[in-house]
Amino acid sequence: MEKHDVYKKELDKLNEIFKDVEESKAKLVEGLIEDAAFLKAENYVLKKAIEETGMVKIHPKNSGLQKPIETAKQYLKNVNSYAVVIKTLNGVLQKNTVEDDDEFDDFVKEMKGNV
Repeated sequence: MEKHDVYKKELDKLNEIFKDVEESKAKLVEGLIEDAAFLKAENYVLKKAIEETGMVKIHPKNSGLQKPIETAKQYLKNVNSYAVVIKTLNGVLQKNTVEDDDEFDDFVKEMKGNV
């Protein structure tokens, strides 16, 4: 899969998730959705490179000498950023849902009717 394909797949997935969100909120998070898709695609490329190099370069004669790979550092930064963006988007989704009445709500209504 190519980087652009990963971006498009993630963008389509997130847009599908947000299709029923009220219009003003959807417009508000439009950039975050694009950022999430971008970070997902970037990390796809970085992860492929890390699969070849590993995350840490270890000295061949002294395993105690180690050096982190720059690709791995960026990957971890992107993962953290992606997680924050997804958490923010999820918060918007949670605020968009209307909870159905549950048994407790029915109980409260019944109690109010008996008072």
